[in-house]
Amino acid sequence: MYSGNIRKMRSKLVNGKVEYQLPLYHILEPNHFIPMNELIGQTISMQFDHAIHCVATGKKIKKTFGNGLSYDAYKNSPLAVPSIINPELSRIHEGVALRDEAWEIEHHLKPHVVYLSKTAGVKVGVTRTTQMPTRWIDQGASEVIVLAETPYRQAAGLIEVELKQYISDKTAWQRMLKGELSQDNLIDRKNELLTKLPDELLKFVLEDDAIHTIEYPIEEHPTTVKSMKLDKVPLFEKKLVGIKGQYLIFDDNTVMNVRSHEGYHISLSI
Repeated sequence: MYSGNIRKMRSKLVNGKVEYQLPLYHILEPNHFIPMNELIGQTISMQFDHAIHCVATGKKIKKTFGNGLSYDAYKNSPLAVPSIINPELSRIHEGVALRDEAWEIEHHLKPHVVYLSKTAGVKVGVTRTTQMPTRWIDQGASEVIVLAETPYRQAAGLIEVELKQYISDKTAWQRMLKGELSQDNLIDRKNELLTKLPDELLKFVLEDDAIHTIEYPIEEHPTTVKSMKLDKVPLFEKKLVGIKGQYLIFDDNTVMNVRSHEGYHISLSI
């Protein structure tokens, strides 16, 4: 039996395959790291203990905002600064912080990449170079090609804004979980989209056309997708048949988004 507050799964690529760990915290301190790949094919029991703690402050809360934050933290913490969702809003390269100067220097005044990924369809995204391939895994990407590299976040955001006129920046998560993958060629899509960029952004483009492939630990994809929240199903016992992105996939076509449960206190047994 394990118990603690959920955090998003940690992942790493080993020979192109994803290995997952589920962290459980004692409020703000790491407590357990459960090797999740080992649980695939097994029946697990999870109980929500009706306690949620803000992942930034540890405060006990009734509901979360963003990913595991209290309302106050969502409004004030750098973990929810607007330039996370909209990179083009970052101004730390100008010496202007939106919320927390030290945090934004550490996270946004660093090299970033703009990439194309196949989650279901092809989408465009932005992440720090140090977050490759973690960000791609969290989104459930099966193939990725890097389009550009910039010295700070805002420039990557400007490229993304331009490309969003022609391609989505959202993950079709239900299709992703069902394994419905676009047959588009990422190199062709990259070359096509580069023709849409204004001259001042072309200097960031990379000529590297390497395709990064990612394989997930899945025994079977769901045929339909039924999302499950612990608020409505506080206790369940199900067979785990796969993990993709930040989703646990069960044998009855239900899926649980681990990240949307950050801060929830659970008890887990196998």
